[in-house]
Amino acid sequence: MANEVYTTAETNLIKKAQMAKVREVDFTYNFTHGSLAKLIEVLGVTRKIPMQEGTTMYAYKTTGTLQSGAVPEGEIIPLSQYARTKVPVGEITLHKWRKATSAEAILKSGYDEAVRETDAALLGDVQKTVRSDFFTLLNNTISGETPVSGTGLQAALAAAWGQLQVKFEDDTAEAVYFLNPLDVADYLKTAQVSLQTAFGFNYIENFLGLGTVILTSRVTAGTFIATAKENLILYYIAMTGDMGGAFDLTVDDLGYIGIATDIPTHERMQVETLVASGIQFFVEYAEGVVVGYIGTETKVTTAETITADASDTKLFKTAHAPVVSVQELKDGSTAITAYTIERNGVRLASAPSGTVTIKYTYVAQGN
Repeated sequence: MANEVYTTAETNLIKKAQMAKVREVDFTYNFTHGSLAKLIEVLGVTRKIPMQEGTTMYAYKTTGTLQSGAVPEGEIIPLSQYARTKVPVGEITLHKWRKATSAEAILKSGYDEAVRETDAALLGDVQKTVRSDFFTLLNNTISGETPVSGTGLQAALAAAWGQLQVKFEDDTAEAVYFLNPLDVADYLKTAQVSLQTAFGFNYIENFLGLGTVILTSRVTAGTFIATAKENLILYYIAMTGDMGGAFDLTVDDLGYIGIATDIPTHERMQVETLVASGIQFFVEYAEGVVVGYIGTETKVTTAETITADASDTKLFKTAHAPVVSVQELKDGSTAITAYTIERNGVRLASAPSGTVTIKYTYVAQGN
């Protein structure tokens, strides 16, 4: 009938709940496919491994002692023993975030606009957390990296590239470098390069023909970190399964992030959004990380007495840093052959019995 009045909702009416679901899908898609997937591509990460909350992550280090090669004729040549050991570097953690949109914000901008604005800010902050965790790992957690130096940017990067080719000679290593923007600013003034963006990073592909450069202020100016793309792994806690179902999370198709929106909090008169994710970029082979120093001069010290660090008895810190090579290392009058160079000294494979002295080369940055 022409004047018939319908009291039920029309078929295909777009309802508020559906719009909330659209926002959730949009959030997870932008996080994963709009930015994280691009970063994974830029870094060359091919191994993406799901893990349980609290699982320990391990980096691998090669340790051992080289025996003397001066063997008299006819005598048995001593064995030099090396082992690849797992070194724990922390646990993967589930991160949880909650944000609320107030009644006043909704009145001012409208419901959809107010929630969308705060969702965009939340997305950016979640990305910052993932980036921060990665550089905390690179700067503070991994030990046993290989140091290199060079006079000027190109020489330093080339030295790092050479080390990576040796360390990953069986894998045809593709290098990736993490640099402070201040260290490439002068080069960018005159060079015709294309800056691109992924997951909040600016990056340059095939920089100086040596590999991909990612620019970040989280690396100290005058230094850089490099590794092979093959050395990078993405660990993540899958947001699918029981947890996602328990909290009614909308999860991206790869399970990296989950979100629930339109959660009313009546006592505060606000609408909340819940986000959960557990992502950690990781390096598998600690000695496959190269720490570079951009200096204008290297200096060699005379014999210097060094002592064990109070909190780490195998680490012997030097008066100058960064150390890039060791000319002489002795325990009393006996040469020490089992050690690794670290950013601020050397790490001995075993405790010394006497006074440790060292002659070494370090980079005098900024001179």
